[in-house]
Amino acid sequence: MTKRERGTGGLIKLKGCRYWYAQFYDKQGRQKRVSTKTAVKQEAQGILRDLMVVRDRGVPFVGDVKKIRYADLRTALLDSYRMKEQKSLQVLSDGSETVWGLSQLDKYFGWKATTEDKKGDPGVPVTQLTTEAARQFVKARQAEGVGNAVINRSLALLRRMLNLAKDEGRIPTVPKIYFLKEPPARKGFLTRDRFDELLNHIPLHLKPLVVFLYYCGVRIGEALQVEWPQVDLDHAVIRLEPEQTKTSEARIVPLPNVLVLMLERVEPKEGRVFSGDGLRAEWEKACTAAGLAGLMVHDMRRSAIRNLVRAGVSEKVAMSISGHRTRYVFDRYNIVSETDMLTAMRRVQEFSEKQVKSPRLPRRERLQLVEK
Repeated sequence: MTKRERGTGGLIKLKGCRYWYAQFYDKQGRQKRVSTKTAVKQEAQGILRDLMVVRDRGVPFVGDVKKIRYADLRTALLDSYRMKEQKSLQVLSDGSETVWGLSQLDKYFGWKATTEDKKGDPGVPVTQLTTEAARQFVKARQAEGVGNAVINRSLALLRRMLNLAKDEGRIPTVPKIYFLKEPPARKGFLTRDRFDELLNHIPLHLKPLVVFLYYCGVRIGEALQVEWPQVDLDHAVIRLEPEQTKTSEARIVPLPNVLVLMLERVEPKEGRVFSGDGLRAEWEKACTAAGLAGLMVHDMRRSAIRNLVRAGVSEKVAMSISGHRTRYVFDRYNIVSETDMLTAMRRVQEFSEKQVKSPRLPRRERLQLVEK
């Protein structure tokens, strides 16, 4: 029998224990022995391989996983967002940091922040962050009437926490996290006549913002940060700075004449350009009054992108205006309506009829006709 090469690691079973143990040497030549928490040898071999990868990366593996708590993984997650300067990291009014979807995980897994008058809670041990725990989290959120898309945002954070812990050598493996099927992308958009009807019900102080969103497709978070020095009414443009955009890239947004006229009347031209005061409540009232109940503010962005493309603007330019970086997401906003499809079929029919009625042409002229 060939002797196993030193450094490759191996599996052993201790007397009286049903689980396999992974045994290997770290970079300093010290022997490590870690329970794989499984009696299935094939699964244990996979865990051993993961441990060896962690070792070869030069990351010391923390053998006592039981000491690691949810709070440790949470801290590493926020550190990752901070180092990568991701704009989804939010700073709350009390100065604490969070990410959308994290507070629900905090509550379910027992984490509480330390305050001046109360001691915090580090949450459950990492050994309890299992596939089954994720399933139970899903059931608890569904019982609260929460949609699949919202639940998936929290599950994505949980998986990222666990992946970071594995990369740092804190845990040997990452449990499988199963995501829920999300509903198809929204198809909400407004034609110009329906938008004008809605605008009649929007309060005066919110009209510039709503017009900006409808015509330019800017994200509402970007719009609400615009200040007057960024506005050039003579050239009808607004410049968005890198720190204001989701993609961290500056861009120029052209303005429609109707918005230029609105902004010219605003005095004094100081501070923020667009007001969002009471937007949610006023938006719902206006939509109900216009017979558009259920329409979302974000549907203005879909409408803008659809209108840009239907107006003949190239998709590359339209993406530059709206701030889309990937074609996949842009295509989800470039909504095709029933009218678009009927128009396309009419064009096909007209083209076919033209071919039938036309006299036989030389090949070169036929090719030119097809290209048109």
